[in-house]
Amino acid sequence: MNISFKPIEKDTILNILPLLKTINTKTPHDLLETRVLEMVNYQNYECVAAFDGEKMMGICGLWYSTRHYIGKSVEPDHVIIDEHYRGKNIGKQFFKWIYEYTKAKGCEAMELNTYSGNHKSHKFYYNEGFNIYAFHFLKVMREDGIFY
Repeated sequence: MNISFKPIEKDTILNILPLLKTINTKTPHDLLETRVLEMVNYQNYECVAAFDGEKMMGICGLWYSTRHYIGKSVEPDHVIIDEHYRGKNIGKQFFKWIYEYTKAKGCEAMELNTYSGNHKSHKFYYNEGFNIYAFHFLKVMREDGIFY
């Protein structure tokens, strides 16, 4: 494998959709595309990727903010490694790169959410030195009340 990591340019952001759709199975394609474009063009978001040569094998969205309780922080979101590359230590390498990349941007802390039933991710994040400090609550305010 020829592994590398780099940010995804805004003009090629839709290249993340095949991987993103592996966890967003309920979100209609057009809506997912619209949301990704809004995130990258109008919000404090960027996406970084892991490559095997030219093949994108992993993605991680990054949300930047300054929080009164911890300072400048970054929130990794939708961390996905292609199923053919899992179990090969790619996630650990990817996060090592993400730590250095975001520290170079002045980030003092990293916080994230993970689904309560995703036990493999819990083990991964514990092993990376994360601790649980809070619960994440969600309320869908659309008329249909559906999460997608």
